[in-house]
Amino acid sequence: MILSLILSSLLTFVQLNCENMFDCADDSLTQDSEYLPESGKYWTPGKYWKKLNSIGKEIIACGEDGAEWRLPDIVALCEIENDSVMRDLTKRSLLRKAGYEYVMTNSADVRGIDVALMYSPFSFKPLSHYALRVERVRDMRPTRDILYVKGLIRGGDTLHVFVVHAPSRYGGKKITERHRLQVAERLRQATDSIRSLYAEAKIIVSGDFNDESTDRSLREICGSGLFNISATAKGSNGAKGTYKYKGEWSRIDHILASGSMTQILKDCRINDAEFLLESDETYGGVQPMRTYNGYRYNGGYSDHLPIVARFGVDN
Repeated sequence: MILSLILSSLLTFVQLNCENMFDCADDSLTQDSEYLPESGKYWTPGKYWKKLNSIGKEIIACGEDGAEWRLPDIVALCEIENDSVMRDLTKRSLLRKAGYEYVMTNSADVRGIDVALMYSPFSFKPLSHYALRVERVRDMRPTRDILYVKGLIRGGDTLHVFVVHAPSRYGGKKITERHRLQVAERLRQATDSIRSLYAEAKIIVSGDFNDESTDRSLREICGSGLFNISATAKGSNGAKGTYKYKGEWSRIDHILASGSMTQILKDCRINDAEFLLESDETYGGVQPMRTYNGYRYNGGYSDHLPIVARFGVDN
């Protein structure tokens, strides 16, 4: 028993929607004009670098555990514009000495936003990765690809990670439900394929699903042998979910895991550190301190709060 404890260690996994982490350069192939220096939001290099360092600070804070602290091992990120942003985040921001590497998608999303997986090479060694394109249905705009990464964690076990950013509810929840179900179906095909070959495969599915755990898309995904380990995750400073809209907290960000991962799950929480929150002057309580409130620069972090899951793994 003592030897087992000595050989075991923690793998910390973070899910975070960064809220429009755009650079300041115009991409003629995407609709990114909202985040340019000459736009109504006056998105300047100064604001861009403040945003990068704020996200870096937020990720660092996800490693806190009481009196102890360690950098997260794997971080799934949503709303990243491009490779340049990820290079700046990992090599030139507050995280530049952390040694993080990353892989990301290059989707057909009309705004040009993508998903990425940032990881410590000391904790996770990617073996392969590729993007899963989601087939469009009627009235569905091109959406973000699903990022799939297969790699080795400490101890030599293989971990399969999927990063998702499903279509939003813009236009109405019911009308757009089939768009998110398309993502769920594509994801389920991929996870079923893995589990058909390796029944006890270690799988994590993470992202902004724009749906709650009780909605059809999440039920569809979890029907393939995955468990929503973040369904009851709580904050410690007043957050009742990861996202707040018109005074109502919701859980649209999720971390799902296969049974083999739930067996080694230590805990899962919402990181609502005080510096990530501000007073909700309209509806009461607190809310995530976001970068913009409409077109008014707020100088915060993100409109989503991160989820932190810790797993026990062998060295």
